[in-house]
Amino acid sequence: MDLRVLGRTGLSISPVVFGGNVFGWTADEKTSFDLLDKFFDAGFDTIDTADCYSGWVPGNAGGESETIIGKWLKQSGRARDKAVIITKVGSTPQGSAMEKGLAGARIIDAVESSLKRLQTDYIDLYLSHWPDPKTPHEETLATFAKLKEQGKIRAIGCSNFNAEQLKASFEAAGKAGLPRYDVLEPEYNLYDRSGFDGPLADLCNAQDVGVITYFSLASGFLTGKYKSKAEAEANPNRGGMVAKYFDERGTRILAALDEVAAETHSQPASVALAWIAQRSGVTAPIASATSARQLDTLIAAGNLKLTGNQMALLNDASA
Repeated sequence: MDLRVLGRTGLSISPVVFGGNVFGWTADEKTSFDLLDKFFDAGFDTIDTADCYSGWVPGNAGGESETIIGKWLKQSGRARDKAVIITKVGSTPQGSAMEKGLAGARIIDAVESSLKRLQTDYIDLYLSHWPDPKTPHEETLATFAKLKEQGKIRAIGCSNFNAEQLKASFEAAGKAGLPRYDVLEPEYNLYDRSGFDGPLADLCNAQDVGVITYFSLASGFLTGKYKSKAEAEANPNRGGMVAKYFDERGTRILAALDEVAAETHSQPASVALAWIAQRSGVTAPIASATSARQLDTLIAAGNLKLTGNQMALLNDASA
């Protein structure tokens, strides 16, 4: 397994990033600890979370994922510099009275809360979770610059920005002499390609922006676990998100995944993640797991190299 250089951040990350959205949701604290131990024991080192995870769960307030990661960091006894922690600011849990967005004062408050929950004195990569049309890029970036100077964050990036928004942020940073976003976190997988492929991918390539993708398995659709729309809809947690993929194109993608999985003696999920990792301009996919068996497919993906023919087959099926 080789680490991946993440754009111009100075960070190197594992070829698959563990998605912490499941911590405090479909993975309780003990399960989360066990999965993180297994992930790191396999040589992987990067975790993605957000200050609002997993606030959508009834009874949660948001921040549960960061809290679990923080407890694990302390109790596992692992050196802090052996983990790459990614978290985000700007979103809010459902029902929260906190104002969302990227205003400077909000970021200052949010980073302190995240540091406390994570039980650390710095965050490796801090992301603007969503674009904020009400706040100038200069205000957000100036706040990030201050936090970098204070040593509270090491690198910055953004999630869910389109090409126009990302380009505007670069222009604002350049004019004001501020640090720019060096990482993008877009939604991207074999089914959902249009939001990143094209102008946004071209911009990231041209500007040496590191790219880590979320919904890399299309909410579980690309694992091949669900064999029909009805079967997906029966799942209370993700069924509604997965069912929409069961159309002619989705079925074609699953067939291609099965074919490549058979050739490589691996699982469809591993193939789907390996495809992302080998796409031009992508640094690594983010994926979640709630069991040791699921985690094995993530670990296998980090060590799987697809041939040109296999990549072409998947490209054609998902076109």
